[in-house]
Amino acid sequence: MKKALAVIAIFALAVPAFAQSGDTIKLGGTWPLADITGKQGSMAAQLAVEEINAAGGVLGKKLELIVIDDELKADKGAAAFEKLITVDNVDVLVGGMASGVALGQVPVLKKYGKVYVTTGAAASSTVEKAIGADSDWYFHLHPWDYNQGASYAQGWDEIQKKYPSIKIKKIFLAYEEGAFGKSSFDQTKVLFGADKRYVIDGAPFKSAAQGGGDYGAVLEAAKTFKPDLFLWAGWDADALPMLEQAKAMKFNPGIYLGAPPGWPIGFGTSKLSDNVMFYGMWAPSINEISPASKKFYTGFVKKYKEEPATYFAPLSYSAIYIIADAIKLAGTVETNALIKALEATKYASPLGQTITFTPANIIKHQGIKNQKILQWQNGRQEVIWPFESATAKPVYPFPKWK
Repeated sequence: MKKALAVIAIFALAVPAFAQSGDTIKLGGTWPLADITGKQGSMAAQLAVEEINAAGGVLGKKLELIVIDDELKADKGAAAFEKLITVDNVDVLVGGMASGVALGQVPVLKKYGKVYVTTGAAASSTVEKAIGADSDWYFHLHPWDYNQGASYAQGWDEIQKKYPSIKIKKIFLAYEEGAFGKSSFDQTKVLFGADKRYVIDGAPFKSAAQGGGDYGAVLEAAKTFKPDLFLWAGWDADALPMLEQAKAMKFNPGIYLGAPPGWPIGFGTSKLSDNVMFYGMWAPSINEISPASKKFYTGFVKKYKEEPATYFAPLSYSAIYIIADAIKLAGTVETNALIKALEATKYASPLGQTITFTPANIIKHQGIKNQKILQWQNGRQEVIWPFESATAKPVYPFPKWK
């Protein structure tokens, strides 16, 4: 009881400072807007802002979202944060996607100590390490690479046990040459290769999102390796050309799996997509088991006349609601009070799970710690694992190209 009264007292003391601010609460976000993941992430965040404002806003104030395109470049992302904080005078920072951009933004974040609810960055060895353990203002929603890897390892173990015909021994990872791809490869070697149950190999490629698009060398290396599971970690721009080149080379692994943060709009309508597996946190099929997902999905399609193609859409949508709920609880945007309110988060998200913040390996405030294994089947994203939220059985092996 004494602890609760102390928290209330902190919130109450902060209210006068909040009362001196203007008629809006400003949120500042960066996303790569040329990438479907960043584009739809920012769109979903704006949808959440409009829904909250239509319901009366927050503490009698309207939310305003200011978005700057980070262009998938670290210097652009850092400059964007500097502007949002010093020129636009935002109250809270939100958004993000690529680990390389996030790493470039760390010095600005540490300089100002502005509360940041981030939807991006998975590279723990660079980003989490750079953020450090004493950055209480940092709230990370996206799983770190080791969180993701642990959930994948568990998932494939359970899938092979449930479906004995699926046998995985050799894994090849084709990874984009940036921080995201390299950290994915490093974690794959640790989590899948450490106990010698799996044989791991991999090679980098230059993503089409960064001016690349020729995957011949990496696919040839994979074909020579003869993996049971072929995985590529890159961006949505790589999805179709990677498949086209794999088909041309008649590369047929037992499992063809992609791990971009989002897929191109209309990817499921391509015959190339059939039976491609992927890692993610959300799919439209989750609407069948989650009212929060259905609400988000319906609102997004109604507003934008297109389907969410990336889990960064519901993730960014969730970030805005989490911030709004915390400001309501705190009664202010004052940093210390807002941090305490965010620490009390229990948000039933459209991702099909309740989001809370608990410590990670280094940072104090980690949100989601797992991913799902899904598969494109007949143009639809189906959840394969975890089994409690599965919407279909896996199609295996990946059909040979015709």
